[in-house]
Amino acid sequence: MARVKSILSEARQIERAVTLIHLGARLQVLESETELSYERLLRLYKEVSGRSPSKGQLPFSTDWFMTWQPNIHASLFMNIHEYLNKAAALDEIDTVIKAYQLYLEHTQAQNIEALLSVTRAWRLVKFIDNGMLTLTACTRCRGQFVTHPHEMARHYVCGLCNPPARAGKGRSPDLASTH
Repeated sequence: MARVKSILSEARQIERAVTLIHLGARLQVLESETELSYERLLRLYKEVSGRSPSKGQLPFSTDWFMTWQPNIHASLFMNIHEYLNKAAALDEIDTVIKAYQLYLEHTQAQNIEALLSVTRAWRLVKFIDNGMLTLTACTRCRGQFVTHPHEMARHYVCGLCNPPARAGKGRSPDLASTH
């Protein structure tokens, strides 16, 4: 019986790793969220993606999540994540996976480029869990947005209610064709 449980657990770990690889997760995420060896994950990564994993450190700064468009995407993801956390009994990484899949579906349905990678989404959850970031309600729309924990919550206005002056303004078609 213990052998069967071990095989089922390993199969679940492999399935989870394959899903994360398909979503574009970095190898460090797989190492952190599965019990599979580095060598096994490396072989699996190459087999599933057809290439070697990206090298380098994972993004560690909270600053990226505070810029206008990334903040909107991060906030959308976190609201989905928080809903799933309350509504479904899933392991944390499975909640991240499902929330990210729903985030991708939503951005695709709206014909919007998904700015948030699954690795950044995973890191965002870690930042929230460790108190480095939090969700704060906008005083105008009451939506929950990713902020620094020391943000003045009583006066917080989100980037949707108060977009930056140049938000949504690209180069005009006339200028783009001359450069």
